[in-house]
Amino acid sequence: MRLNRIASFTVRKFIRLVLLLMAVSVFSFVLVSLSPVDPINAYVGADMLQIGPEQRELIAQRWGLDEPMTTRFFLWLQQVSMGNLGTSMVFNQPVATVIANRFQASLQMLAIAWLLSGVLGLTLGILAGAREGSWSDRIIRFYAYTLASSPTFWVALLLLIIFAVQLKVAPICCAAPPGVLAQDVTFWQRLHHILLPALTLSIIGVANIALHTRQKLIEVLNSDYVLFARAQGESLVGIIQHHGLRNVILPAITLQFASLSELFGGSVLAEQVFAYPGLGEATVEAALRSDVPLLIGIVFFSAIFVYTGNTIADLTYQIVDPRIRLS
Repeated sequence: MRLNRIASFTVRKFIRLVLLLMAVSVFSFVLVSLSPVDPINAYVGADMLQIGPEQRELIAQRWGLDEPMTTRFFLWLQQVSMGNLGTSMVFNQPVATVIANRFQASLQMLAIAWLLSGVLGLTLGILAGAREGSWSDRIIRFYAYTLASSPTFWVALLLLIIFAVQLKVAPICCAAPPGVLAQDVTFWQRLHHILLPALTLSIIGVANIALHTRQKLIEVLNSDYVLFARAQGESLVGIIQHHGLRNVILPAITLQFASLSELFGGSVLAEQVFAYPGLGEATVEAALRSDVPLLIGIVFFSAIFVYTGNTIADLTYQIVDPRIRLS
C-alpha cells in the first residue's frame, strides 16, 4: 500500500514538473524574444559599426534569428526533446556545458549558504521563541526584520567593504587567486574565495526561518498540553525537545527548501558584486546580450532544481512525522 502511494506521488509530481517546464519555457522564450536588446548587436559588441548588412544577415542565419519567433520556439522545443539545449551565443559552447561548468562553481556557494541559513535560522528561532520578550528575543527579531528587508547587493557590498577592503581578511573578487591555474587551486583557496558570497546569502536567508520558527514555538509553548507538561514539572529544555521540535521542524523544512529559489535569485546579485564566475553571472551575461538559448536553459534548469528540492521536502516530512501522507 505504501509503495502504491509513493508510485502515485512520483507520477503526479512528474506530471506537474512537465507542465511547469512547458509553461516556463513558453513564457521565458516569449519574454526574451520580445526584449528590446538586439541579439545581433549584442553578439557583435563594440565592433558592430564595422559590420555590414551582409555580415548581419550571415549572423542571423547562423543563430536562426532570421526565423519568426514561433518557428524558432518549435525548433528549439524539438531539440530539447532530443536532449539538446542548443548553443550559447555568448560562450559559443553547448548550453548544457556552460550550465554544468557554471553550476559547479555556484553549487558550492549555494550549499554553504543553504546549510548555514537553515541551521542558524532554526537555532535563532528556537532561542527567541523560548525566551519571548527577553533581550535575546528582541535582538534576534531586530536582526531578522532588518536583514529580511535588506537587498542582497547592499549586504554584499557592505561585507565586501568591511572584510575585503578595510580588514583585508577576504579576497575582493573571483573564485580563485588571479593568475593561478584551475588545477593548482587548493581547497582552502577555494573556500577563502567562496566564504564571503556564501555568507551574504546565508545571513539574509536566516531571517524568514528564524521568524517563523519563533512564532510557531511560541504557539506551542502557550498550548494546553505544554501547560499540562509544566504542571508535571517538565523543564523548558524538555518541553522544547519533546513537544516543540516536531512542531517547528516541519515549517522550517518547508521554508528551507522553498528558499532554494531565493538563493538562486540572490546568487545573481551576489555573484555580480563579488565577480564570482557562477551560474548567476552567466544569467546576467545571457540577459544583457539576449542569449536566448542560454537564458532559457538556465531558467529550465533552475525550475527543475527548485522543484526537485520541494519534492525532497515533501518526502522528508515522512521521516519527521510519519502521520503525514504523501499527496
